[in-house]
Amino acid sequence: LTDGPLVKPRSMTVAITREAGARGGSIARKVARLLGWPLFNQDMLDYLNRDPSARAELLADVPEGATAWADLQLDRLSRDYRIPAESDTANVMRLMLTVAARGEAVLVGRGAGFVLPAESTVHVRIVCPLEQRIAYMGQWLRLTRDEAAEEVKARDGRRTAFLSHLFPQDAADVYRYDLILNSGRLSESACADIIAQTVRAKLPTPNDSDATDPFLPDDVASKYSSES
Repeated sequence: LTDGPLVKPRSMTVAITREAGARGGSIARKVARLLGWPLFNQDMLDYLNRDPSARAELLADVPEGATAWADLQLDRLSRDYRIPAESDTANVMRLMLTVAARGEAVLVGRGAGFVLPAESTVHVRIVCPLEQRIAYMGQWLRLTRDEAAEEVKARDGRRTAFLSHLFPQDAADVYRYDLILNSGRLSESACADIIAQTVRAKLPTPNDSDATDPFLPDDVASKYSSES
């Protein structure tokens, strides 16, 4: 694979991490609608991992080169973080990377913010003050204030444990992200608009200095290369 042409995703992907109760899932859905891209949340990724037929249907049109790129990325992650090759974790990572290799998708949860490379991904973290997260969780699940506080703490704890088990990195590290948005001060729609604008800003354009930008489809990249 390394002897052939360098293969990279043909478009951008959005990866959203969030604090519990910060409305990251709702914001992700709005981003997907704005961009016209499919949304892959934790439930969808787990379903695709369990159902070979659904997974095969989704990935039927993925180019061979994109699959090769995903495999190379997974090999790197497996070496760096000692992830067993055929474990459920490796299978979900392979699925996320293959979706990202195809491009034009929004992923939230399952460590997507740590799995997908920065060069082809808009990495976003959604945060919110604790009291507002507790209030939202209580309203959403119809819990008392104390119950909601425990639920927020438990969800944050599970996410931290999941990530720290796989990656020796801190999800709160601000330098991991293109954007950190406070949903306590910005509406869901405002957050989604900002993310969509950032995606458009990060996409390569025909005027970029690198005429063979690997994030353009092969036929488009060849066109700009021949005109330069």
